[in-house]
Amino acid sequence: MASRLRRHRRTKIVATIGPASSTPEILSQLFETGADVFRLNFSHGTHEDHLARLQMIRALERKFDRPIGILADVQGPKLRVGQFRGGRVQLQTGAEFQLDLNPAPGDTRRVNLPHPEIIEAASIGATLLLDDGKLRLRVLRKREDHLLTEVVTGGPLSDRKGVNVPDVVLPIPALTKKDRADLAFALEHGIDYIGLSFVQRAADVLEAKEIAAGRALVMTKMEKPQALDNLDEIMDATDAVMVARGDLGVELPPEEVPLAQKRIVRAARALGRPVVVATQMLESMISAPAPTRAEASDVATAVFDGADAVMLSAETAAGQYPFEAVNIMDRILARVEQDQGWRAMIDASRTEPEASAADAIAAAARQVGHTIGAAAIVAFTASGATALRVARERPDSPIIGFTPHEVTARRLAVVWGVHAVVAPDAHSLAEAVARAARAAQVEGFAAAGQEIVVAAGVPFGHSGSTNTLRVAVVGRRDAAEA
Repeated sequence: MASRLRRHRRTKIVATIGPASSTPEILSQLFETGADVFRLNFSHGTHEDHLARLQMIRALERKFDRPIGILADVQGPKLRVGQFRGGRVQLQTGAEFQLDLNPAPGDTRRVNLPHPEIIEAASIGATLLLDDGKLRLRVLRKREDHLLTEVVTGGPLSDRKGVNVPDVVLPIPALTKKDRADLAFALEHGIDYIGLSFVQRAADVLEAKEIAAGRALVMTKMEKPQALDNLDEIMDATDAVMVARGDLGVELPPEEVPLAQKRIVRAARALGRPVVVATQMLESMISAPAPTRAEASDVATAVFDGADAVMLSAETAAGQYPFEAVNIMDRILARVEQDQGWRAMIDASRTEPEASAADAIAAAARQVGHTIGAAAIVAFTASGATALRVARERPDSPIIGFTPHEVTARRLAVVWGVHAVVAPDAHSLAEAVARAARAAQVEGFAAAGQEIVVAAGVPFGHSGSTNTLRVAVVGRRDAAEA
């Protein structure tokens, strides 16, 4: 058993669990191959399903003696049309089509829209997108109980297909009744991140954080144009962010999505917020054993941008080749990070540290590590903040996040370049440096005689007090004095 499993890359992999990956054997294989965080998608499955998967993940932690992050992704307010008499109709381009509050089955002229808030908020000329944007409607007339629209782009429409309203800020909460029940369940069972869907404003994030009350961190999914309009406020409020390109790609023109992705990643990196790029990264591998060249380039682009992690969705949840998808993702990430151009781009996009002692220490750790060719930077971190600050600098050296808290180690599983180690807190700087040197050797990052950089806060046991930097030589008895 590989009890000291480590990755030879900085960018992390989030893998979604589903019917194709819900046995201990497959989960173990996915983790060994490269999955760092597992995602539970609460849009599908029962609480019993998710609990069984969660327990398998925690058993995997014990097996490999490595922390694993769990992301509970809640569904959010999914808007849908009602049902049709025959289950399906064909909408003709140029025809008129009514969306109304009448629950009766629909036909080619009308269908139920059980969301009065859409009718209330829509304006003349507003666009409505149906079935992931395949059909496009334009509002011609508005009444209290219906919207009359023109079919701009027609096609088949069946029962319960989704509705997107890209032009309108809807007066609906980001958390539904179902989401609140799912959150209560997930928080009770110790998940690490909440994936918050269809966020429009910072208030949505703050509401979720209030519910979580520190038991989990909030990862805001950027999938609405309105969220991009409020990007700075949302970034200030959230703990982490996901570029959720599925719904974002429905509500934005295709040519805008890559620019939105870069903007979100750039904003997250500037603030030191973990950022995950998600959706359709290796989509063809749902049914094929290898990705397209375009998909490989897409993954590489996220790495060049400096994303903390990339995510697999249906590829590992329901696809025929979950192991192969994680394996090729791991290979692409590792190969890109060996490229000199990658390092040049990462260095060029690094932001200036904030005017604080903790940020100054993190920036100095990167610079010292680069100058001496350090085998690792060891960040002593109770809350995870020190490791996050060092990761924000995107150093040459791998980062060991040394923490006394298992929950912190799990949360660091998604953070760029951080290999988390759970160990009791040190009582003195000399002890910390000596233990850091031993850990770097035991965890496979440094050999005897190599140098490491240690960032810590003195006195120990107080979060947010990073104020000390040391260089130590691994294997020396006087490492603490080095």
